[in-house]
Amino acid sequence: MSNPAWYCIHTKPKCEHIAAGLLRTLPGVESYCPRIRFQRSTPRGKVWFVEALFPTYFFARFDVTESLRAVKHSQNVIRVVEFGGTFVSIPDLTIAEIRAEMDHQEVREVRPTLQVGDEVELTEGPMRGFRGIIDAVISGQDRVRLLLEFLGRRSIVEVDSGALINDISPRSVLAKR
Repeated sequence: MSNPAWYCIHTKPKCEHIAAGLLRTLPGVESYCPRIRFQRSTPRGKVWFVEALFPTYFFARFDVTESLRAVKHSQNVIRVVEFGGTFVSIPDLTIAEIRAEMDHQEVREVRPTLQVGDEVELTEGPMRGFRGIIDAVISGQDRVRLLLEFLGRRSIVEVDSGALINDISPRSVLAKR
C-alpha cells in the first residue's frame, strides 16, 4: 500500500530546479521547486535572475519505502533531509500554503515596492550608478522624486521608477505579504 508524503530534498547549489525536474520523471514521485524571478543591478544595468525560493532545497512527494533509494541517488540530490536518522515529512497544508503564497506558480515574479525613505540606485541614464533616497512617490505615475548627493550638494530629481533598484531582498518581499 502506497503512503506518499512530502519531504525536503537538499541539492547541490543552483541545481534545485534540475533535480526537481529529474525527480518528476520517476514513477510515484511528485516534486515542487518554488522559484522567484527578480531584477538586480549589475554593471550591465538591470538583469533578471531566477533563483529557488529556498536555495539548495525543494520538496518531493513520494513513498519512502518505494522511492527513497531512487530519490537519494538522483542527479544533483545531496540527501533527503532527516533528523536523528528519521525522515520527517512535511504536512500537505504547509506545501499548500507555500503554493498559495507563490500564487500557484512554480516561478513567481517579485517586484519590491518603492517607498519614501528607501535607498535606491539609478540603473539607467547619465546618472546611472548614483544612489539616492526616495523623497516622494508621485501618485498616478510611475515616477519618484529622489534626493541625490552630487558634487557636494543635495539635489532633488524626478525619475521613472523603472530606472531604480533597491537593495531589498526579493525573498523579504514575499515575507511581507
